[in-house]
Amino acid sequence: MEWADGLALSKGYPGTRYFRNTPTVVNAAFGRLMYWDGRLPSSDLPTLVRDHISEAHFMQADGRLVIERMRQVPEYERQFNSTFGGEPTYGRILNSVAAFVTSLQSQDVPFDQFLAGSEEAISDSAKRGLELFKGKAGCIQCHDGAMLSDEKFHSLGLEANPTIFKDPLRHITFRRFFRTLGVADYAMIRNDAGLYCVTKAKHDRELVRTPTLREVSRTAPYMHDGQLPTLKSVVSFYNAGGGPRASKDARLKPLGLSDVEQADLVEFLKTLSGKPINVVRPELPKYQLRKLGEN
Repeated sequence: MEWADGLALSKGYPGTRYFRNTPTVVNAAFGRLMYWDGRLPSSDLPTLVRDHISEAHFMQADGRLVIERMRQVPEYERQFNSTFGGEPTYGRILNSVAAFVTSLQSQDVPFDQFLAGSEEAISDSAKRGLELFKGKAGCIQCHDGAMLSDEKFHSLGLEANPTIFKDPLRHITFRRFFRTLGVADYAMIRNDAGLYCVTKAKHDRELVRTPTLREVSRTAPYMHDGQLPTLKSVVSFYNAGGGPRASKDARLKPLGLSDVEQADLVEFLKTLSGKPINVVRPELPKYQLRKLGEN
């Protein structure tokens, strides 16, 4: 997996089971909005980090406790003083994590090399897939621009991933989340409310943000609730015209792609991923007891 958990539906700490799929954080700094419902801007990554640390459905940590845990590691204390000129604070911790996330960017992407003039960077099958992407398949209607996303919100007509309601802990999280965000009928809905969580506008129900396609071949499973396991299944889904729900975007129609054309489209999508971003996991320093009143 390319900087995602690889699960259909994510999980939090301690033991929280979520009802949405985790997108990759690679290229997170280049988008406009974050989360499937778009409730936070990408321009403020420290706030996004804080939300993940403190949100009950994610890490559920008290920021004050996070600071004290950092201060119990002398090496962290030294590093913060060296980098920031002072001890660990919540803001400095958030800024540090945000700076690391900003560094996670696609590298040596074959499609970018092709656009730069290297004809041999992608295969003939992928080139045919690119033409389908721009033409018959219509993917570019929503997946355009540098990040291959229109940064808008759409419904694909998907029924909810049944795992959400078969798993009591996910079901509880589903209900609690929408109640927390002010969805009046949270106790009755059976599909993700999407953008409606933010706007409370009826026409925004079930709309979710168009994800980037960069690194897409390494970030399975797919869709906002992770119910499609492979790129082949995603292309097949769109070829059939999307899902059955009435909320579906009117542009979703059966595409009539042959098996060969679908395979070509998958080959093109694979060219949107660069070299794996490998970071050596550091050996975490140990906690050390601090004396009461010690600075």
